[in-house]
Formats: sequence, C-alpha cells, structure tokens
Amino acid sequence: MNMNKPNTYSGSFVHLHNHTEYSLLDGACRIKELISRAKELDMPALAITDHGVLYGAIDFYREAKKQGIKPIIGCEVYVAPRSRLDREVHIDDNLQHMVLLCENETGYRNLTQMVSRAFLEGFYYKPRVDRELLSQYHEGLIALSGCVAGEIPQLILAGRIEEAEQAACYYRDLFGPGNYYLEIQDHGMAEEKTVCQALFALSAKTGIPLVATNDLHYVKREDAPVHDVLLCIQTGTVINDEQRMRFPGSEFYLKTAEEMAVLFLDHPEALHNTLEIAQRCQVDFEFGHFYLPPFSLPDGYTAETYLDELVRARFAERYPHPEDHIVQRLNYELQTIKQMGFAGYFLIVQDLVNWSRAHGVPVGPGRGSAAGSLVSYVLGITTLDPLAYGLLFERFLNPERVSMPDIDIDFCFEKRDRVIEYIIDKYGADRVAQIITFGTMAARAAIRDVGRVLDVPYGEVDRIAKMVPAELGVTIDRALEISPELIQAYQNDYNTRRIIDFARAIEGMPRHASIHAAGVVIGPEPLQKLLPLQRTAEGNVVTQFTKETVEDIGLLKMDILGLRTLTVISRTVEIIEKTRGIVVDIDNLPLDDEATYKLLSEGNTIGVFQLESDGMRRILCEIKPNRFEDIVAVNALYRPGPLGSGMVEDFINRKHGRQPIIYPTPRLEPILKETYGVILYQEQVMQIASELADFTMGEADVLRRAMGKKKPEELAAQRDKFVAGAAHNGIDEATAAHLFDLMESFAGYGFNKSHAAAYALISYQTAYLKAHYPVEFMCAFLSSVIEHQDKVVFYIKECQRLGIPILPPDINESFENFTAAKEGIRFGLGAIKNVGQSAVRTIVQARKDGKFTSLFDFCCRVDTTQINKRILENLIVAGCFDSLGITRKQALSIMEQCVDLAAQIHRSQESQQVSLFGDTMSLVEEPVIRIKGEIPRKELLAREKEVLGFYVSENPLDQYRDLLPFLTTHLIADLGAREEETYVRLAGLMLNLQRRVSKKGESYARFYLEDQSGRMEMMVFPSAYRNNVQLLQDDQPVIVEGYYDMRDEEPKLAVRRIFPLPQELSQLHVRIADEEGDGEDRNKLLQILTRFPGPLDVIIYRPGRKPLLLSERWRIKPDLALKQELIGLYGKNNVWFH
Repeated sequence: MNMNKPNTYSGSFVHLHNHTEYSLLDGACRIKELISRAKELDMPALAITDHGVLYGAIDFYREAKKQGIKPIIGCEVYVAPRSRLDREVHIDDNLQHMVLLCENETGYRNLTQMVSRAFLEGFYYKPRVDRELLSQYHEGLIALSGCVAGEIPQLILAGRIEEAEQAACYYRDLFGPGNYYLEIQDHGMAEEKTVCQALFALSAKTGIPLVATNDLHYVKREDAPVHDVLLCIQTGTVINDEQRMRFPGSEFYLKTAEEMAVLFLDHPEALHNTLEIAQRCQVDFEFGHFYLPPFSLPDGYTAETYLDELVRARFAERYPHPEDHIVQRLNYELQTIKQMGFAGYFLIVQDLVNWSRAHGVPVGPGRGSAAGSLVSYVLGITTLDPLAYGLLFERFLNPERVSMPDIDIDFCFEKRDRVIEYIIDKYGADRVAQIITFGTMAARAAIRDVGRVLDVPYGEVDRIAKMVPAELGVTIDRALEISPELIQAYQNDYNTRRIIDFARAIEGMPRHASIHAAGVVIGPEPLQKLLPLQRTAEGNVVTQFTKETVEDIGLLKMDILGLRTLTVISRTVEIIEKTRGIVVDIDNLPLDDEATYKLLSEGNTIGVFQLESDGMRRILCEIKPNRFEDIVAVNALYRPGPLGSGMVEDFINRKHGRQPIIYPTPRLEPILKETYGVILYQEQVMQIASELADFTMGEADVLRRAMGKKKPEELAAQRDKFVAGAAHNGIDEATAAHLFDLMESFAGYGFNKSHAAAYALISYQTAYLKAHYPVEFMCAFLSSVIEHQDKVVFYIKECQRLGIPILPPDINESFENFTAAKEGIRFGLGAIKNVGQSAVRTIVQARKDGKFTSLFDFCCRVDTTQINKRILENLIVAGCFDSLGITRKQALSIMEQCVDLAAQIHRSQESQQVSLFGDTMSLVEEPVIRIKGEIPRKELLAREKEVLGFYVSENPLDQYRDLLPFLTTHLIADLGAREEETYVRLAGLMLNLQRRVSKKGESYARFYLEDQSGRMEMMVFPSAYRNNVQLLQDDQPVIVEGYYDMRDEEPKLAVRRIFPLPQELSQLHVRIADEEGDGEDRNKLLQILTRFPGPLDVIIYRPGRKPLLLSERWRIKPDLALKQELIGLYGKNNVWFH
C-alpha cells in the first residue's frame, strides 16, 4: 500500500458505504437508480453495504454488471459490545457499526457465514457479530472502521483515545496489514469533525490507512425528504414530531468525486484508497450451475441408472401393453432428463410425493407444466395421463434451454408441515430452509403510509388512496394516466400532490421481510456455506435471498404448497366412509359423470375449486360443459385477456353450433378441434410450429417464450424461421405470415394447458363430490373456513339454498368442526365467536365420560382454566345448552353460580382435602333456576347472530319471505358487475350502523344491509341522512333505495331513501321512460294490468311529471307473474311493489 500522500487530488472516487432499499425503511436508494447515478459520474465501481443483511447482493451484482460498473459486495455489520450471545438490557443493545467488503470469494463465503450467524445466534434487536466471529471469518475481507456509530469513533467521542488506538490496532492485526482502514466521513456533523481529527492522528501514529466514505442513504440531495418519510414509516412517527429519529442535514447522498475531494482536501490519500480497495475487490458469481442435494441410492447405482430402473418398472405397471409411440415418448423423456443432469431431481421429488401419499398426506394431481411429463406421471408425481390430453414434455423441460425443472406440488393445507418436517429429517436441518419474500409498498399502501406520516386526516388519505383503481399491479403513474379523479386532485390540491409525490418515490420499495408461502430450499451442504440465512420472529430459518435469486445461484427450490381444497376433498371422503360406509376412490373417478356435468352446466358451483366466482358461473352456464376437456378450457378462458378478446364468445358459439368452426388451414384441425378452432393453449402454439414449420418441440417452446416476451428482434428471427419451415411443407409465405400473426396474438392470452388440465381435475373432483354427496362436501367445506366467520355465513347460505338443514350447535353433539348428521349439518363449536381450539378440545375430552346432563354438570367436568365466563356465555347464547331443557335466559341466570361452585370443587379436589363426610360433589347443591321464560325474541336472535355470524333459530326476515320478491328490484348477490349509476331497491336487515360527523359538521352514516343472499355496505350521505334519520336503527328490517356504486374494491350503495318493511302490500309502482309512455306501450301496460285484477293501487312515474295514480278499474293483485311481465317491458329497476 502506497502511504505517500499526493499533494492534490483530481482522480476518480468509489463510494464504499451505501445503503440501498434493502436496508429496509432506512435506505432510499433503489439499486438501479444508485448504479445509474454512479455510472453517470464515471465511477469505476460501487459497493453495497446494507445494515446487517445481504438481501440485495445478487440484484446489485447483476445490475452493476449490466451497466458496466464493478460491483463490490459488502455489509455494514452490527458488532456486539461483548459476546453476541449476551443479551443484557442497556448493555448489549449498544451496538457498534463496521463495514466489511469482500475482497474475493473466500471473503464472500466468510461474510455469508458471519451475517447468517449474526441472525441465528446473535440476534438481539439487530443481528450482531462479535470479535469471536470476526476472528473466525476475517479472511478475504477488508474492514472499514464505520460511521460515527463505529467502535473507534464511539471511543474517541467518549474521550477514550488510548482504548480507541488499542481497538484499531487489534483490528489491523486481526484483518492483516492493508485490510483494515480508518473510515473518515463529513456530513456536517460536529461529532464527525472531532472523530476525523482523532483518526488523522491515529493513522499517522499507527500507519493504519484512511479511507473516505459518504454514508449513502439516498441517491441525490433532493431525495433527503423521501428518506425522512421512510424513517417515519419505520419508527411509526409523524414528520412534525420533534422527538423522532432523523438524519441531520441532507448530505447523505451519492456525491461526485469533486464534492468528496473538497471535504478532504488535506487527505487525498483517503480518496485514492477507495480506488485501491475497489481494484482489490473481485467477487464473481456463477449462474447456470446446479447444486442438487445428494439422493441416497442403493449400492452400485448412479442417479441415472436408478431413475431408469425405477421408471421402467413403474411404467410396466401403468402401461402393461404400451404402443410404440408411448415407449418412444418415455425413452425420449428419460434421455433428456439424464442428459440435462436432472435424474437426481426427479428422484428427490418422487420420493417426497410418494412418502406423503404413503403417510396419509393428500397430494394434488400436479400443477404447472410438470403435468406434461410422462416420467412424472409414471413416478406418481402427477396423476393425470399427459398422453390422454395432449400435454407436452418440452413445455416442462426444454433441452434447447437448460434451466432447473420446476415441479410445484400441492399438499393438504393442514398436513403441509409434516412434509417439511420429512424434508428436514431426510436432508438435515442445516441444509433446509424456507425462503424469504419482501412485502413491497404497493400504490394504495404507499399513499396511506405517506398520509399517516404527513399527519393528514385518515378520511382524506383514504379518499385519495381509493382514487387509485383497484387493478392488480396498478402503479401510481398508471393511476395518474387513467383516473380522472386522481389527475384532477393531483393538479388542484396541495395535500394530494404532496402525498402522491412522496408515495411515488417510495412505491415498490421493500417494506418488510416475511416467509414465502410455499418455497423451500434444499442444499448439498450446510446452507450457511452457500447463501445468507436469518431467523424470523417465529423461529423459522429462512434464506436472505428471494426464490428467484435462490434459483439463479443454482440451488434446488421446491414449492410445497398448502391447498385447502385437498383438505376439503380428503375430509369429504372420510365423512362419506364414516357415515355411509362408501369408499370413494377420488383419484379414479369416472370423468364422464352426468350429474357432475349437470351441476357444472347449471353454474351450481359455489365451493367447487376455481369455478365459484359469479363470472365463472355465468360462463359455465353458457358453455354447458359435457366433457373433461371443456373444464380444462374454462380454467384457461376465464382470464382478463381471453374475456376481453372475443375468444370466449367464439368458443361458446362454436361449441353450440351457432358459429361455424373455421381452421386457417385444414392441417390445423387435429390441433384445434378440441377448442373449436380457437388457439387457447400455449401447447397449441408449439404444436402448430412443429406440425406446419418443422420446429422441434424444444424450438417451438423457445418460440412460445419469445411470443410471450414480445421482443421485436427475437420475434423477427422466429418469424423468418417459421415462414421458411412452412415453405418446406407447401405453405405459401402469405398464409405462413398470417398464421404467425395469429399465433402471436393468441400467445399473449395462451394458457399453460398442463396446469389447466391438472387443476381441472381438482375442479372435477369437487364438483363430483358436491353433485353426489352435497351434505358431506359442504360439511367439509364449512370446516375448512371455520376461522373466517364471513365465509362460514356465505357457505351456510349455500347449504340453505341446497335445502341442507343447518343444525344449531349442541354441547352434547357438536365437535370442533362441522359434522354431518342424519338431519343435516351440525354447527361446529369452533365456529362460535371467541371459542378457541383448546376450549373445544377440553369439552370433547370431558364428554368422553358421558353426555352432559346440566349446565352445572358441564362446569364441574370441564377444565375451567380453558373455559372462562366469556366463552361459557357465548356457548349459552349460541344455543349449545338448549337440548338440556333449559332456556338461554335461565342458563345465563345461574351461569356465575355454576362457574364459582365448580371452581371451588376443583380447588378442593386439587388440594386433596378429604371431607369428614366423604365425597365433596355429593355435598354440593346444584344451583336452582328461579326464573322462567326466554330472552325476548329480538334480543335472542341478535345475540345468537353476534356469536354465530348468522341466525340459526330463525331469521327476522323470515316473516317477510313471501313479500320480499315483490318489494325489491334485486337480491344483493344478483347485483354483480353493473354500471355504477344503477338505481336499485333492496330489502334486508340493517347491521353495524355507524353514525359519523364530517369535517363540515354534517351527520352521515354507514351500515351493512344483509338479505338472504349476502351483504353490502350502505353509505348514507348528509342529505339522505337528514331525510331518513328516524329509520336508522340497528337490526331493523328495512327497504333501501339508492345508487349502486362499483368504483371501490367493495361495491356500495349510496342510499337515497329508507322505508320500514311493510306487513302487507298496498301499491304497484312502475317507472316509464318518455319513449315508452304513449300509444302502443301504454295499451300493452293496461292490457297486462286488466289480467290481474285486485285491490292494489298502481302508480306510474314519468320523467318531468308528477306521479300518476291510476283509477280504481286498473287496480291489481300482487302476482310475481305480473311483475315479470312488466319487467320485460320496462326493465328490472323500474317495477316494484310497496
């Protein structure tokens, strides 16, 4: 190292102390922008040194290489004042900072180990290293003494100069000469001036070199306020809080070499040393190599020979008399798998799936492109025969494009953890980890975060956030293009502009780290040697790299997905066997079952996997599927692209013969016949390229990907190749070009058929169970959503629609989950509000000794540490004790006595005090019920609904059941996607009424209206509030009129008028448009009215005129047939009774 000081400094500079967005809610430097700025300033290299983590290392490396800047991988670690294992308050939370940079691969491996162990062993508020770890892993690292929070600066500021010198010499000797630098910074802070003067002297005395850095937290000076907002989000404070954490000044940005030179004019060597360090640091990552864990093989086998033998043995079982083309397909797949080096991968996956099946863990039929592999099917990894449905191997594993195969597997949601435990047991806890994922600040969330920080009232912030359209993945910039409201507010309102500008600056930045829902990584050696790890607050070990990065560096990533539907299927099959003695072989159902297709064609698919949304049910009613291939197609068709392209209409019309099936060339008929001439699947694009233009299937997959990415230069090359190939098959250039265009347009919408087919099988299985065993299926389904009261209520309504009685919870009959009984489905105790698992288990356990005979008997026999008075009260008002011959009012009257007496008995029994008179129980008198009767009906129903989420005994709307179809224009569930300005009339119960006062001092209200089909939020704005205030009462049955509004994620009704529900009908109201009010239409109306004579008045509404009461001769009787005829004339919104 050259220690001679140049007199002046005019060279370049490298920033070695930089915090990116991965210093979560502290760094405001987006990686791409940070590197672009360094590139713009002609800096040869740049470091990443996030706080305690290596989250962004690979992203940073890739982006720097892409932009032609040398990446330096590092980390600003937290150093424990004592041992990393010590955790004493006010001592071990005083952390010191140190910057570590990787000089070479050894340094990177050591830094990975250190950062991992800082989390796994040293975490105390922050991940901490200590001198022991630094001495163990110092090799290959260059250390900088850190900012003012470093150990040396802190000692200097405390006046302990001698100790500072000792510490500096310790680190110099530890890291080795030339590997430890004294870091000088100047952001205008007084402490830094003190520290720098001492460091200059220390360097001169000890020979430890200086290095200049700027503690980067944002890219440009003007970004300082954005960083300040991030800090407020991190600390939960508002920007005007004087006491909050803040950075002094606005100097923490990427300064030019000239700006840095001005700061340290007297020490140009400190600037020059940044270049020397950068030159020495050389870490390169290799991508495209795979590091599979070893699979234990029998003696004498390689992975390739063992896979070959295993596959051929199982192939003989699956296909006893295979045709030649099937054997050829198997040989081709096996050869490809072995040549690509993935034999071990298939052995690992099949072992996992087959272990799960053998141990009672339900496994899905497959997902993604893996269902296209015959080898996967033969090994039992997937359960759908790819040959039967034209699924392609190359869509899954393409020899033209070497990348790790990706087999994602669905497991029963409740038993997924057992699968992960098996992986850990088999491969070793140190070689298995779950995968990190980062929650990023999406558009609406960023606006809400910023609004809170700026201390803007919640209502105003919420209003701005809701101006961002509720589209998947919408950005603020996109919203400013398509939302007129937001554009106007941004241009005209200071608060809105300020919030939006800050939100744009932080949008998309990572906000927090969590565990990926499914990803698990398995390594060939301890993972700490391969990538950085950390531990979550719940104790799970996770990678510091996301799943994409884990795959990039060649590690085996598997998605172990928990699918609730598999739990439902498994539980349904168990219930059927238990209650009916029938064993349903769910993996071998007949795929031509008439009842199943009838259910699908009628759209009766609530609870059916992936087919239960309103839109999906409409499409099913139109398509009327009658074969398995139609279900596969429905899964692929119901997506935004096909829905907006006309493909769906073409498919439906061609299937039902309303439109001719046209093939661009007759040679496409075998490929497109299944989808009525519509190119629906990615596999069809590949088959067309293969059949018409002589592409290999591997080349066809490359074409498919190119069409998906829409890169012009790549597409041009593929087009030329396609046209040339087609010419060999006698297809002229114009036809070939047209075909290519057609494929390209459909490729944007094309769906992976393998995935659609595998998931269609689950859809079919659930539809089959619902069609043949509705009670058992709905019972299992209700149990799967038992923790979500809204969903329980929704699916109970489906049971009622199907005529399945829902039996109230019963203390002697109910279990934790819903159960199938002869009379219907019995409510599960676990679905009662605030009654947790442990309470239910203690009830079921106590019941094993016999049924409960009274409330007192119950209190004496259950574990009262698990069942408090609140739980017991909820059990009573839910009706659990009704079957014991006691009313809810009576049970509540003796509840306290029963609990207190039982507690005394338990204490006596625990202290083992033997009474002189024998058994304690025999001496205790059971509390006597001294009151009669029941809770008033209205209160009883309200309390029942509060704990169960819906009415079991009866619904207050039941008494109006016959009137409701006359009084309303719609059921809530029928509204769906409509024009926002639809005026509708609904009837139901008013729930969760909230009265509010606006900034202007005006009263308004919101409540939920619930009818037999669902619930919807109602907004009562000030003008409507004044007119309807007398009728705003919770739990009241009412009629509501207003405008249906779909602008938000949740549709609402802007209420205009509220009426009490009448006991009987007195009038028919008909609203007529101008053009319908004369001549022929009027005569039609009168003719219809005369066919239904009765006592009810008829009132006609016409635009701009007073309502007209027709004379007595036109009075009518209430009849739904009359209403339907008038709806046919004037529309659903314009006919109602009152």
